Amino acid sequence: MHISKHVSCWFVAALLVILLAGMTAKEGQTASKSKSAADGGARSVPTSVAVGEGTKVAKVNNWTLGIAAGLLEGSFIRFASELAKAFDDGENLRILPTVTYGASENISDLLYLRGIDIAITHADVFDFFKKSGDVQNIQQRINYISQMHNTEFYVLARSDIKSLEDLAGKKVGFHVKGSGPNVTGPLIFERLGIAVEPVTINHTFAIEKMKTGEIAAIFQLGAKPNDLFAKLKPEPGLHFIPIQWSHKFSDYYLPATLSHDDYPNLIKPGETVDTLAVPVVLAVYNWPKNSDRFRRVERFVRAYFEGFDKLKQPSFHPKWKEINLAARVPGWNRYWVAEEALAAIASNDQVANQQARTGESPANRPNIGAMEQGSPALYREFLEWQQKNKKK
Repeated sequence: MHISKHVSCWFVAALLVILLAGMTAKEGQTASKSKSAADGGARSVPTSVAVGEGTKVAKVNNWTLGIAAGLLEGSFIRFASELAKAFDDGENLRILPTVTYGASENISDLLYLRGIDIAITHADVFDFFKKSGDVQNIQQRINYISQMHNTEFYVLARSDIKSLEDLAGKKVGFHVKGSGPNVTGPLIFERLGIAVEPVTINHTFAIEKMKTGEIAAIFQLGAKPNDLFAKLKPEPGLHFIPIQWSHKFSDYYLPATLSHDDYPNLIKPGETVDTLAVPVVLAVYNWPKNSDRFRRVERFVRAYFEGFDKLKQPSFHPKWKEINLAARVPGWNRYWVAEEALAAIASNDQVANQQARTGESPANRPNIGAMEQGSPALYREFLEWQQKNKKK
C-alpha cells in the first residue's frame, strides 16, 4: 500500500511535468512566431524581381530622375511639379519632384542624396557653398542647365517697424535651416550693416509670433505671387518693408517691385514696394559621360530645351515666360549638354531667320522649339556669351 501510494504520487508528478513542458513548448512556439512576424516576417515576403516582375521594375526606374524642389509653402515645389507636368513621358522620361528643406539644402541633396540628379536653387546659394570651403571642386561637380526666373525678396513686419533700420537688434525670422531665406536673409542684412537677431523658424509659425509681438519681422524669398502672402488673411499692421537696390547688391541681385496686383491684402491700390530679386538656377550634377545617371539627365536636358514652349502655356506659372534660356549665371559653369542644346537651338534659329528673309513660308521652316518666338535677341545674347568664353 505504501509502495502504491509512492508510485501514484510519482506518476502524478511526472504527468504534471509533462503537461508543463508541453505548455512551455507551445508558448515558446507562439512567442517565436510572434517575434518572427514582428522582427523578420517582412524578409520572407518575395521581392518584385522574385515573383517575375523584374522587367517592370527595370522599366519604371530606367528613365526616372529626381529633382530636389523645396518646402510645400515655397515656390520651388510648384516649378518642379510643372517640369514634371510638361516633360513626363511615360516610360521614356519620368521626373520625381522631392519635397526638401529649400535652396541651400537642395545643393547638399544634389551632392549627397541618392536619387537626386537635378535641383532648383538660388544663384547666391552656390556662392555661399564656395566660400564655406566645405565642398571640394564644387564648380566641377555642380553645373547649371539654365537660369530660371527671378525670385523676389519680402520683409514682412509689424506695424511699429517702418524701415529696415528699425529691425536692428530685433528678432527676425529667416525660415527653416537650409532654406533660401535662411542663407540669403543674413547675407542681405550683413551687406546693409544691420545687425538683427536671427530666428530659425517656419514662416507659418513666425507670422503667429509676429502677432503676439515675439518676432518683429520675417524675411522671405518667393516668385510673385508667393502663396505665403497671397493667401495671408488681412491682418492689421502687417506690411512690407522696402529694400532699396544699390551697387553693393550688383553681383547677384536685381531691383524689383511689388504691387497691389501682386498682394492686394498687403499693398494698397496704386502703391508699390521696392525690393530685390535673385535669379533662380536649375542645377545639375555633372555625372560622368555614359554613366547610367548621365543618360537620364541628358534626356531631360534635351527635352527641356526643345520643349520649353510647353512651360509658357496659361496653366503654368507666369514666371516661365520671363526666362531667357541663354542668360548666364555669374560664377557657375553651364552643363556641357545644356550648352550643346542651346547652340543647336541658336543654329536652328539662325536658319529660320535666314529663311524668313528670303521669303520662305513659315510652314516650311524647321521646328526650332522653344526659341521660335523672340529668338533674335536670344541668339544675339548667346553669340555674345560664346565670344566672351572663347577669350577666356
